[in-house]
Amino acid sequence: MQSILRPALVLFAVLTLICGVLYPLAVTGIAQAAFPVQANGSLIERDGKTVGSALIGQSFSTPGYFWGRPSATGPMANNGGGSGGSNQGPLNPALQEAVKGRVVALRALDPSNTAPVPVDLVTASASGLDPEISVAGAQYQAARVARARAMPVERVGALIERHTELPLPGLPGAPRVNVLALNLALDQAAGVASVASSRESGHTR
Repeated sequence: MQSILRPALVLFAVLTLICGVLYPLAVTGIAQAAFPVQANGSLIERDGKTVGSALIGQSFSTPGYFWGRPSATGPMANNGGGSGGSNQGPLNPALQEAVKGRVVALRALDPSNTAPVPVDLVTASASGLDPEISVAGAQYQAARVARARAMPVERVGALIERHTELPLPGLPGAPRVNVLALNLALDQAAGVASVASSRESGHTR
């Protein structure tokens, strides 16, 4: 019995040391050295304060900000601790009603905009945490945001173009816009208080 137990315990200790201590330390060290921003959550800071992450969406609802994708996470939208989708199929009446309501809300804030509503503005993703929208989704909202901020729509369009991210060369994907980064740029361009102040006060933006 002892001849079997001793090698098993030694092997357990060695594997614990390698897999539970040395490997995590090595991976953490490499990540912190090579990719410090990504390794620490891709956090976005303004005025020395963390206002969010480039990887997790936030809920914006006021006309002067770009809105991200709807989120089906619970118990609140964009809950990083509860990533998930609604699991509602395209023929589900509840999903159809939700989409109709979102379209009505977008149209009500910009009734002169007769362009088709981009699908990503009215449907939630599988994760519920998407931080980005399509370029079409940003352009659809440009006139509303410009009007709410009394800014030239061309200036808002230029900010969209500046914050458009392209897929990595050779990889599939579509151009996209990070909503939080774009809204922060809007605040900076307009010379108003950062969205960080709204975040700290707990108000919906």
